[in-house]
Amino acid sequence: MGEASLKIEAVLRLQSGQVVEVRSEPEILSTLDESGNLEGLPFMPEMLAYCGKQFRVYRRADKTCDTINNSGSRRMRNTVHLDDLRCDGSGHDGCQARCLIFWKESWLKKVEASQQPSTRGEEPTGIARGPNPASASNGIATHETLIRATRPAALQTEGKGTIYSCQATELLRASAPLRWWDARQYVRDYRCGTAGISDIVRMMFLWTFKKALKIGASRGLIWMYDRVQGMRGGIPYPYRSGQLKKTPTEELNLKVGELIQVKSYQEILATLDQNNRNRGLYFDAEMVPYCNGKYRVLSKVERIVNEKNGEMSQLPGACIMLEGVTCRSLYSDRRIGCPRSIFSYWREIWLKRADEAGKD
Repeated sequence: MGEASLKIEAVLRLQSGQVVEVRSEPEILSTLDESGNLEGLPFMPEMLAYCGKQFRVYRRADKTCDTINNSGSRRMRNTVHLDDLRCDGSGHDGCQARCLIFWKESWLKKVEASQQPSTRGEEPTGIARGPNPASASNGIATHETLIRATRPAALQTEGKGTIYSCQATELLRASAPLRWWDARQYVRDYRCGTAGISDIVRMMFLWTFKKALKIGASRGLIWMYDRVQGMRGGIPYPYRSGQLKKTPTEELNLKVGELIQVKSYQEILATLDQNNRNRGLYFDAEMVPYCNGKYRVLSKVERIVNEKNGEMSQLPGACIMLEGVTCRSLYSDRRIGCPRSIFSYWREIWLKRADEAGKD
């Protein structure tokens, strides 16, 4: 690498809330290999729009969840998420998954207090700075490298559709297994601001409670759990299953921006089969806290890159994203505390218009 690239710090030890600036394209290219990756993590074309701009650190990505093999948590190093910066799919034929982007600390630099916005309450998101001094490229990665890497030639097969590569499909290569019993991860969560003591205690209690149910008297324990949660305005036991063999459908023809109310947990359970699916779409325990809440429609999801095989999947039936409604990893086995904040997908039968909800 050139002399300028040697000045790039690979370890910044960033914390939630800190302000950083995304490095220039030449600087970032100097950190990448011939496949456009750094430590197995791709720098995607969709990320170039953020070069030279300032953002706050949302959370550290010291761990993440395995959505490819569903093995649990994965360990990452020197990586963070910024604000709510999500992939817009423009470099992947319009994928609509809106994945939260991973940022290696080598692609960022700390912003001194004197360079941050001085107005009280002003946020740094999207603030354009002057161009960074261009660092010498290492001659391996180029802008064209990033474009080609979204559709690796080695993965394309004649007669089949395009196979895509992105941060989601390459996550296993960019991380290592993380055992759920490794207590160090929860210490890191607390120290870096990803989770508070109350969050960690709640997660551990729920895990212990689930184990206790296997000993016996599960109905009584669940009844007691629901009773206590009801008294304190908490979430009911979130691991129930549907009972249907054939699941119903309902079309609301919701539009972006419409205000809706999520139906009650019991109403949604009445639409699920024994695998907790409605026409193939899974209702996850992480969605239970949003029941009865009011939200606006963010978008309809029709096509996403399948992280398991890299193919573009067409989603059957109406799948809805709601503003701010993401996985909090409060109830997910072996991946508690994941900061990835994946958007939940909702069937319209699980929702009702807010004006209709007011008539109940």
